[in-house]
Amino acid sequence: MNKSDSERMAAVLENKGCRPASSVKSANLIVVNMCSVRQSAVDRIFGLAEKIKKLKTANRKLKTVLTGCILKEDKIKLRKIFDSIWDQKNYFNIPAKSQNIFLTYIPISNGCSNFCSYCAVPFTRGALICRPHKKILKEVKEASAKGVNEIWLLGQNVNDYISKEKLGNKKKIINFAKLVKMVNDVPGKFKLFFISPNPNNFSNELIKSLAKCEKFGKYLNLPVQSGDNLILKKMNRPYSIKQYKELVKKIRKEIPNIRLSTDVIVGFPGETKRQFKNTVKLFKEIKFDNAYIAKYSPRSGTAAFRMKDSISLREKKQREKKLIEIVNEGKKTKK
Repeated sequence: MNKSDSERMAAVLENKGCRPASSVKSANLIVVNMCSVRQSAVDRIFGLAEKIKKLKTANRKLKTVLTGCILKEDKIKLRKIFDSIWDQKNYFNIPAKSQNIFLTYIPISNGCSNFCSYCAVPFTRGALICRPHKKILKEVKEASAKGVNEIWLLGQNVNDYISKEKLGNKKKIINFAKLVKMVNDVPGKFKLFFISPNPNNFSNELIKSLAKCEKFGKYLNLPVQSGDNLILKKMNRPYSIKQYKELVKKIRKEIPNIRLSTDVIVGFPGETKRQFKNTVKLFKEIKFDNAYIAKYSPRSGTAAFRMKDSISLREKKQREKKLIEIVNEGKKTKK
């Protein structure tokens, strides 16, 4: 999503006559696209203060801008580092300046209304807003005409997507399953991918739609976040591990040879060793092709921020290492 946003920012700047600089040192304008999903990402932005100070000393013309996902309290502090802070508004209407001739990112929605207890997205990007499906299809057609190999549909939760269109006195509703079929029907030789769905509303209709789409790249990132039901409840993830496993079973039955990855958080507040073992058990059972593992970091404003971050960084790293080992071992056995 950040790459997609940056491409649209680049398009705006170039339309105003800006040209890409060959290096940070030669730039007269530096735009930083921030992410607040993890504390480590936020810390990197604060860590730029000294570097920006040195660059400004060397180049008096230099202007610096911060944009992206920014929490209110961070915005107040960061005003001291950057010349200005831009809010992202109406960026859906901006044509992207793609940095990759083989791959195109197309956002289908922005924001999220799910309020997972660890996530700052609803507070930085706001509630879910979906793009009209016709505008999405227009971008898909343009990308296909350029001969791109891959098209990625993006959203904080893509399967929450819904577009309503008036046809006379009737309303035509396009959900994500229907949108996928429409994208598949666009002429071209591209492969279709998307990130990221929520297991909670991954419908049978969507599974069947993907199974029928010959352009679907047979890769799915299906975030589980934890292998323990109590931790999932504390995360405000409204599904059980049993439901997750049943969903994976359905998907693999309808779409044979699909590659499956997941997202997981280790060291969530109060996660016991026994609860972590449930995640280990799930990883061994599902045999994910890949996993994106995050060490829990408190995010201000979220429900989890009020919970005690009781797991040490050392323990979080050990748990991360254990899951990586399981995934890597699984890759060896699949070869």
